[in-house]
Amino acid sequence: MTRIFAIAAGGALIAVLGGIYLITAGRGGGGEFAECRSTAVADGGASIGGDFTLVDETGKTVTSAEVLDQPALIYFGYTFCPDVCPLDVARNAEATEILEARGEIVKPIFISIDPERDTPEVVADFTDAMHPRMLGLTGSPEQVKAASKAYRTFYKAHEPEEGEEDYYLVDHSTFTYLTLPGRGFVEFFRRDLTGEQMAEKVSCFLNAS
Repeated sequence: MTRIFAIAAGGALIAVLGGIYLITAGRGGGGEFAECRSTAVADGGASIGGDFTLVDETGKTVTSAEVLDQPALIYFGYTFCPDVCPLDVARNAEATEILEARGEIVKPIFISIDPERDTPEVVADFTDAMHPRMLGLTGSPEQVKAASKAYRTFYKAHEPEEGEEDYYLVDHSTFTYLTLPGRGFVEFFRRDLTGEQMAEKVSCFLNAS
């Protein structure tokens, strides 16, 4: 139990440091979406985002161009996550539902950073339980690493204890990224936002674009 608390604390520190890094890297003008932003990310996304190739829930290899064909909320996590990921992904699903009720469609996307355990079938079970339109993506370790690097996320698996090789935790950053077709990354959201708050912020970007 102590080990789990220590890992959770480490993950919280990583999220804070990651937030400082993103905010610092993105300092600049607000541009087109200035009225919508609550972070200091400049237009152009501070080089956040980019092309990736992953594997979807059916086992099909897909590219970012195919996946990001509409406004999207992207979260990097893993299905064996005991607490943070389910809460964050459920929040993203809630925001998606709120927006959909208003006639504003976004695609919720879950990208696994634990490809060793998160097969397409496992990811499908997880996303299906969260939202019927949520797209789950996984891939080879190399593909996942490239996607994570593009979005400046962090993850690190802990060494499993002897005899429990299938039971290990993964430290990772906890931001949700908003992308828009033709523009790419435009904003990131921290995990302290509610579904309603996230929906309001996303709606601002959609209307501004």
